[in-house]
Amino acid sequence: MSPRGLTHFARAATPLRTLVIAVLLILVGDLLAWGIQTGGGRIDVRDVRWHGTGGTTMSALLYVPPGASPDAKAPAILAVHGYINSRETQDGFAIELSRRGFVVLAMDQTGHGYSDPPAFANSFGGSDGLAYLRSLDFVDRDNIGLEGHSMGGWAVLIAAASSPDDYRAVVIEGSSTGTSGAPDATAEYPRNLAVVFSKYDEFSALMWGTSVPGDVPAGEKLMAAFGTTDPVEPGRLYGSLADGTARVFHQPPVTHPADHFSRVAIGHAVDWFQTTLEGESTREPGDQIWYWKELGTLVALVGMIVLLFGVGATLLAQPVFQPIVGPPAPARGARGGAWWVAALLFAMLPAVTLFPFKDMGAALSPSAFFAQSITNQIMVWALLNGAISAALLAVWHLTSGRAAGATADDYGLTWDGRILWGRVGGSFVLALLITAAAYGSLSLSAAIFTTDYRFWVFAVKPMSLLHLRMALVYLIPFVVFFGVYGAVLSGQLRRDGSPTGTMLRAVTVSTLGFVALITWQYVPLFLGGTLAIPSEPLWSIIAFQFLPIMTIVAVVTAYFHERTGHIWVGAFLSGMLVAWIVVASQATHWTF
Repeated sequence: MSPRGLTHFARAATPLRTLVIAVLLILVGDLLAWGIQTGGGRIDVRDVRWHGTGGTTMSALLYVPPGASPDAKAPAILAVHGYINSRETQDGFAIELSRRGFVVLAMDQTGHGYSDPPAFANSFGGSDGLAYLRSLDFVDRDNIGLEGHSMGGWAVLIAAASSPDDYRAVVIEGSSTGTSGAPDATAEYPRNLAVVFSKYDEFSALMWGTSVPGDVPAGEKLMAAFGTTDPVEPGRLYGSLADGTARVFHQPPVTHPADHFSRVAIGHAVDWFQTTLEGESTREPGDQIWYWKELGTLVALVGMIVLLFGVGATLLAQPVFQPIVGPPAPARGARGGAWWVAALLFAMLPAVTLFPFKDMGAALSPSAFFAQSITNQIMVWALLNGAISAALLAVWHLTSGRAAGATADDYGLTWDGRILWGRVGGSFVLALLITAAAYGSLSLSAAIFTTDYRFWVFAVKPMSLLHLRMALVYLIPFVVFFGVYGAVLSGQLRRDGSPTGTMLRAVTVSTLGFVALITWQYVPLFLGGTLAIPSEPLWSIIAFQFLPIMTIVAVVTAYFHERTGHIWVGAFLSGMLVAWIVVASQATHWTF
């Protein structure tokens, strides 16, 4: 659903109608996602835990196809996601392989998802995953394949090296041998290897030593892994399947994160395992349905967003919350060219500062207090942007806003010039109840349908107790940032117009900078070169996640400012949502 559609539901529909629409979207999305990942109920998808090295609790989704039993053992695949992803990222591979009779263990790496931290421990957890898979009495231990994307490729390669007789074939997608503990390839290691490395992969320099991803086939490292002195030919079979020395290289026309969102890339993995393992091989690799599951979780995600407005409107209609209900003050923001300058600064500042400010955040080492490296960097970026935005707002107020009669009331901060703490507290309670309703819907979806809300690189996942503990710490700085964000958006940048127009304007100025950053980074890559800043492959990918996050935040901020006349509900709700979404999706680097 587009931002315009969301704002229509949020503003035009009655609270009851909005709630009904939200519930229907979530239910339809959940049913579609469940039906696809279980093959209409035929495949048993289990949320499993086990103890790995040193007693580390490991987590995975286990896909068990029909007929797999101790008397009819099935071939199996260990599937491992990349850095700052989780087990659900491997859905496309898991769904297609389980449809073809393979047991699939899609595991969380250490420090990711619901596996114990820290990240990178125990060689990313790959060996623990392989050992658990082999312990299942319905798995054919002589018929196991390993599949890993990005850092997950290193996890399965290390597992292959440490247990050389426990698998038959490997597929690495967007990954490489000879990196981060994964040994260099030899004639014997790894056994029967397929390398799927995309034409526009952002990590070609790290993985295969070539700055331009299109040059990987001619790179020395890949040629050595294939035992050739000539450029590797995509699609050509090297070595011998019978001897375990087979090699094949594929280069689908996608990016690094799109490997697990590509019918071509997933098809190459399916084809290799159908070729190298004994199992069902009559279903063509191109016969795929996994993308319908992605559509289902997207529909449910939209339903959760609509639910925020339905629950918020319903609660605001209750007597207990009437003191915080009120119209916004008349627009006293910037006018004419000054508005366009302010809007451009507001749009571009977060994107322009993303890379340098996250580098500053990298100096904040993970600790028991701030335990996630990437979240620390996002937090520092947010606080520094908040400080700059607050300073710019103050300068504008002193030079222009005050002369136009603007006060703290016009920025949504005060009531008749005073901060009424009772109303601030009521705003916090309202935001907490709305967040609880959204989280409750997700918890039910996970419990009943074994699914979450996601689309491609963006996911809304249930939190573990450890995630909740961390989210409460990160909540404070995020609320501070979104308080400043709301004051600028609803004060300096406020213009007269319809509520729908206000929300669309908020979405535009909140996402435009990131659209520009992504475009600037990727156009040179798609033209056959490298990223504009080649040293930032990870954060170029992370930048995509800012688009849905800032869209949600913008609509929430604008909507509740329209309903309450103040920034507080939007700031608290945005902080809660972002702390939850980011912490549950990120890697944890501190050992608790």
